[in-house]
Amino acid sequence: MAREATVTRTTNETSIELRLAIDGEGKAELETGVPFLTHMLDLFAKHGQFDLRIDAKGDTHIDDHHTTEDIGICLGQAIKEALGDKKGIKRYGNAFVPMDDALAQVVIDLSNRPHFEFRGEFPAAKVGAFDVELVHEFLWKLALEARMNLHVIVHYGRNTHHMIEAVFKALGRALDEATMIDPRVKGVPSTKGML
Repeated sequence: MAREATVTRTTNETSIELRLAIDGEGKAELETGVPFLTHMLDLFAKHGQFDLRIDAKGDTHIDDHHTTEDIGICLGQAIKEALGDKKGIKRYGNAFVPMDDALAQVVIDLSNRPHFEFRGEFPAAKVGAFDVELVHEFLWKLALEARMNLHVIVHYGRNTHHMIEAVFKALGRALDEATMIDPRVKGVPSTKGML
């Protein structure tokens, strides 16, 4: 069965249609209205081997907050829906990714218990026109809606763009590992019998 989902979200602030295929080829078709986020999601899809299509329109004339947040919500919902009952998955994923001066680590547990931890300090408040605080907003909403335990650690770095890029690449790779089917796993990987 194909592990994919389509999510739509329409509010007074945004209109989003998002399609995710877990078992993809790393292809992305992205219209977010937020150029830096588009770049980061392209990296996420490529390094996670996910196929991701997003058509988003939002009130970016105000700022990028609502669009970034709502794309995080939709992507999280799509991950949860695409994984279904999670039978046979590895469940855990961990990835370290260097990007020049920066090193990021992302650790995931697809536990159905949402939690988000972030450790790291970005040197700059903006990358181009993008507010760096929105990285935290995006990741927290992603973890909440995907019902995953998500830990993000930026170990070090000097260039904020590089640091965020390392995070999104590591996010893709850790999620790819966690969603992989392990033929040794019978049912769900939990002593509870469910996730």
